[in-house]
Amino acid sequence: MMWEKNSWKKFEALHIPTYEDTNQLNNVLNTLKGFPPLVFAGEVRSLRKSLGQVAEGNAFLLQGGDCAESFSEFHADNIRDTFRVILQMAVILTSGTNLPIVKVGRMAGQFAKPRSSPTEIKNGEELESYRGDIINSIEFESSLRKPDPERMLKGYSQAASTLNLLRAFADGGYADLRYVNSWNMGFLKSGPEYERYRSLANKIQESLNFMEALGVSSKNTPQLTKTEYYTCHEALLLPYEEALTREDSTTGDIYDTSAHFVWIGDRTRFPNSAHVEFCAGIQNPLGIKCGPTVNYDDLIKILDKLNPENSPGRITLISRYGSEKVKDHLPKLIKRISDEGRSVVWSCDPMHGNTVKSSNGTKTRPFENILNEVKNNIKIHNSQGSWFGGIHLEMTGQNVTECTGGIDDISESDLKDRYHTHCDPRLNANQAIQLAFLIADELKNNAS
Repeated sequence: MMWEKNSWKKFEALHIPTYEDTNQLNNVLNTLKGFPPLVFAGEVRSLRKSLGQVAEGNAFLLQGGDCAESFSEFHADNIRDTFRVILQMAVILTSGTNLPIVKVGRMAGQFAKPRSSPTEIKNGEELESYRGDIINSIEFESSLRKPDPERMLKGYSQAASTLNLLRAFADGGYADLRYVNSWNMGFLKSGPEYERYRSLANKIQESLNFMEALGVSSKNTPQLTKTEYYTCHEALLLPYEEALTREDSTTGDIYDTSAHFVWIGDRTRFPNSAHVEFCAGIQNPLGIKCGPTVNYDDLIKILDKLNPENSPGRITLISRYGSEKVKDHLPKLIKRISDEGRSVVWSCDPMHGNTVKSSNGTKTRPFENILNEVKNNIKIHNSQGSWFGGIHLEMTGQNVTECTGGIDDISESDLKDRYHTHCDPRLNANQAIQLAFLIADELKNNAS
């Protein structure tokens, strides 16, 4: 069957809402089709080329950002803070790998979430589950839980504003390495991680001073003042993704212009999936979440469909097993992909498999379990001769208390202090920076 932008509708489409007013839905989608692209084909090609370097072991992928972006918490400071932490993490990881870090934010489009149950019950009332702000409201109210297509227009507007700010930060001097020492460390003001970061920043400053003495400065080398920064989200709400899918006028290729990188989730990864069908026709680099339920034969069929030419940088496999299951599952997955000769970026999502409920019923993720899954990933890849090429995190630049443990030693009783997520618990700035140092250390140790 010939691929078309809407050919996904002939396949099994899970986790896509049913809208009551189809005329309203069609009006919204037609409006979106007339809007400018959020990202551009040249940017997407640049990312895919960089991911090809990751697949070859010559770069490292850092993906991070919100579990689910919200309309209510949309603020320039929140965007800046998360961007800053990702820059800090990238500097730390560069020091540990001596490789370029490909920075991709879960931002400007991560609005929709699959849910384990289509409904939820509170105080005896059953309503549709919250599916993300682009679909319905987190407020437990009947009228607000009904899927509203107009929310897609607000999602587009927020994504456009976020991208505008991110481009300004990435290109306008905020990412200048000269300022690495003055980047606010968030809430970490003392302790070993703070001292390590200060020491690292001082070394960078010394290197820049040396380069400037040789005549290389930001005045004649613009690369020192800017950085490449991309966006990603799960391609879940296919009507929205289709409306923003365009043909590149220079190449004739098809791109989903809602983000540079999109992924297929663990719940929509199967051969007859509408999400797989949609992604097969776009030229964006693609992620595939791989949890304990992954069927290896089905995954190979999916790879055949998504990447028939086995092009490096096209596919990122994002493992998400949990700290207790990774040793049982990951070696088998690596072996099968290696035996098939597939070129993939190997990334680790240590968040989703480590979600637990605290004693009071609050969802959380123990930092120790997150770290253990990452450590096991690195060791397993090292033993298998494959390249642990990336990390995929749900995190924020805000001082939240959602994941227990870490340098702040957040306890279950602390969760109530600043638990702001609209969906799943995120690492805060300190925990993310601490994890970056620990990953850098682990990569050094396994390379020696």
